[in-house]
Amino acid sequence: MIRLEAGRTGPDRVVAVGAHCDDIAIGAGGTLLALCRARPGLRVDALVLSGGGSEREEEERAALTAFCPGADLRLTVLKLPDGRMPVHWEEAKSAVEELRTRTDPDLVLAPRTDDAHQDHRGLARLMPTAFRDHLVLGYEIVKWDGDLGRMNAYQPLTPDTAEDKVRLLQEHYASQRHRPWYDREAFLGLARIRGIECHERYAEAFAVTKLTLDLGTCTPGSSTQGD
Repeated sequence: MIRLEAGRTGPDRVVAVGAHCDDIAIGAGGTLLALCRARPGLRVDALVLSGGGSEREEEERAALTAFCPGADLRLTVLKLPDGRMPVHWEEAKSAVEELRTRTDPDLVLAPRTDDAHQDHRGLARLMPTAFRDHLVLGYEIVKWDGDLGRMNAYQPLTPDTAEDKVRLLQEHYASQRHRPWYDREAFLGLARIRGIECHERYAEAFAVTKLTLDLGTCTPGSSTQGD
């Protein structure tokens, strides 16, 4: 199994984007916890397209601070209307491009391009237009649409990290607790299923559409055959 590790050669800069407040935490909260705990001082540039100036922005700032312990967190929350991103394409694209001018990340966490929610899907399709040479992991969000699919990248979570993720989601997003799918069973259950798929107890799963491997030190054009 090919691994991206958070040790000495791991990522120093991460970008995390979401269409709505709580998207990043639901889709990649455990991964952020694991990364930030492994690499103190990690820079995290986060962009959320909607919720700015509202109670949801306050929730998001407190939540991502908790999900990124010890990190250099730089969060921007915009005011695009929820559920209307396709008609605010120019504003969303400008925000993504402006984010790119501020950082050159080692890793990008974003929604999946085949997410059933139009806001998530639209943002996912914008990311490669600005972050063209970066590793982009597309996270998943459980919801009514039933769009969970076969994933191809996994971040194992220790039981403690999985429990911490669920606890922080419940603690920081009070505005979402009334939703029938927003509960411990849903979040921990999905993490358990993804853990089974990668021979771990718990995991978060991601979709990778393009990945370049460096598995050797051959010079381009050199022969690998013996004389």
